[in-house]
Amino acid sequence: MDINEEMNTTNSNRAAEEWVSSHAASINPRYRLGYHLMPTVGWMNDPNGLVYFQGQYHAFYQHHPYSAEWGPMHWGHAVSDDMVHWRRLPIALVPGGTGDRDGCYSGSAVDDDGVLSLIYTGQVFHSGDIQPFNVDFTETQNLATSTDGIHFDKSSRNPVIAHAPKDNSRNFRDPKVWRHGGWWYGIIGSSTVDDDARALLYRSHDLREWEYRGAIAHSEGRVGQMWECPDFFEVDGSHVLLFSPVGMQAQGNRYRNVFQTGYLLGDFDYESSTLTHGTFEELDRGHDFYASQTLEAPDGRRICMGWMNMWQTPMPEQQDGWAGALTLPRELHVVDGTVRMTPIAELQSLRSGTVTECSAVVRDREILASLEANRCEILVSCEGITRSEMTGLSFDIGLDSPVTFTYDRSRGLLSLDRGGEDGVRAYECGTLDHLDLHAYLDNSSLEIFVNDGLATFTSRIYPAAPATLMMRTGDEGVRAKAVVYSLESIG
Repeated sequence: MDINEEMNTTNSNRAAEEWVSSHAASINPRYRLGYHLMPTVGWMNDPNGLVYFQGQYHAFYQHHPYSAEWGPMHWGHAVSDDMVHWRRLPIALVPGGTGDRDGCYSGSAVDDDGVLSLIYTGQVFHSGDIQPFNVDFTETQNLATSTDGIHFDKSSRNPVIAHAPKDNSRNFRDPKVWRHGGWWYGIIGSSTVDDDARALLYRSHDLREWEYRGAIAHSEGRVGQMWECPDFFEVDGSHVLLFSPVGMQAQGNRYRNVFQTGYLLGDFDYESSTLTHGTFEELDRGHDFYASQTLEAPDGRRICMGWMNMWQTPMPEQQDGWAGALTLPRELHVVDGTVRMTPIAELQSLRSGTVTECSAVVRDREILASLEANRCEILVSCEGITRSEMTGLSFDIGLDSPVTFTYDRSRGLLSLDRGGEDGVRAYECGTLDHLDLHAYLDNSSLEIFVNDGLATFTSRIYPAAPATLMMRTGDEGVRAKAVVYSLESIG
C-alpha cells in the first residue's frame, strides 16, 4: 500500500467511526437486542474472522456503517473475554485498496505467531453499480495484518490470490483459513462457468504465496449453483465442510429459506486433497440463519455463530437505522452422524434472576411467565409427551397471533410458526420419547434448541408488547419442569 492509499484508508476509518458516533443516539430502540452482537448503527451481515487472539475473542462482521441498507462492505469489529459480553472496537477494514475498491467482503482471521491476519475477498464492480446481486464484478483474495489486534495494514502484495481457476465463474470468495501440519490451508467458495458449485482448496507457507490444490467437493447440480462462506474443520473425529449454497429449491419442509446453510460430513485426506462425504444437511431449521463461521476456542471446543437475518426478506429494523445481528455462540458436536449445536456454557453468566420455576402437570395455554422485558432464557423438560398429540411453547407478543413452537407427535414434526406469509419452518424429527427445550428470547430474536441440539430453530420476530409465555399441550396435559431466567443486557 502506498502512502496516499494508506492516508485515504485512515481517513475513511475515521469518517466511518465519526458517522457511527454521531448517529448512535438517534436509533429507535424498539427492536434492539439485549445480549446479541449487532451494529450500533447501519447494516450488518456475515460474521467474519472469528478468532481467539492474545487472550480475547475477536468477532469481525460485514458492515455498512452509513445506512441500514447493504452497501460497500467494511469489516466491523468487536472483542470479548467470554464470547458473551462484547465491546465494539474501531472498524477494522474499509474498501478502497488496490484489490478491494468496492468492498472488503467475507473472510477469516488467524493468529500468525502474534500477528492477527485477516484474509478476505476484495471486490471491484466494473459497472460502478454497487449492489448485492450485481453480476459484473471481479473478486480476489487479500490480506491485512495487525500486531495490536485493533489497527490493520493491508498488504502491499494484495491481492495475494489474484485469479480464480480458469474454469471458474466470477464467483470466487469468502476464504476460511486454518493451520495444519506446517501449512496454512484456505477454502474458497466458488462456481464453475457451468454453475457447478464447489469448495476450492489452497495452501501457503506465509499467507502471501498460495498454491491451488483443487476442489474438495462439488454440487453436481444437487446443492445449489454457488457455495458462499465455506468453513472446514474437524470435530469429534469427523471432518465438516460447512457452507451456504445459493439456488436450492424447496423440497417439502426442507430448504424453505431464500438461501440455506448446511454441511457435508465425512473424512478428508490432506495428501490427495480428497473429501469423502455424505449428503447435504441443513444446520439450523429456522427462518434466519446464514453465512455461519466457526472458531476453535482455547479449550478445543468448536464454536459457531451465524448471521441472524436472511437475504430478500423483510427487516423491519431497517426503518430504525440499523439492520442485522449475529446469533448466540453455539458449541458444535457430531452425534449419530449429524452436526448438533448447543448454547455455550458461558451464556449462563447473563442470568440476572429467576422469573418463574415450576414442576407440575401443565395444561394447554397455561401461562408459565409474563415478562416485563422480552429478554429471557427458557428451559422446559417435558414428560408424558406420548400421551399428548401436541407439546410446545407459545409466545404472545402482541401480534395478531402468537409465535408458537410445537412437537406434533402424530406427524413426527417439530415446527416454528412466527405468523404471516411463509411463517412456518418445520423439521421431520420422527418419534420422540422426551422433549427438552432450551430457548433464548431477545426482543426481536428467538433461538430454540431441542433435545441437546437434535434440532435448532433461529428466527427473527418483531414484538408489539412484552411476551406472555404459555405451554402448548393436548387435553391431558404433560408433566413439565420449567425455569425462566431474566437476562441482563450487554449493551
